[in-house]
Amino acid sequence: MFLRQLKEGHLVEVENLQELLSPLHATVKGRLHYGEEMQDPENFDKSALVFPSGEPLPKCWREAPIL
Repeated sequence: MFLRQLKEGHLVEVENLQELLSPLHATVKGRLHYGEEMQDPENFDKSALVFPSGEPLPKCWREAPIL
């Protein structure tokens, strides 16, 4: 799945969808799609990522429910 960095606007390919969907993970591992060579994986804060359309990630992916 591809997401976009909020500030830089670069695409990020998310490597592990379980991390993305889990509200218990504040970061997600992915690769920047920038330049001609494949980039090394790195961690990205979910708060700094949006869908390519600019729509924010669902709250249930970012915040754990309060019990």
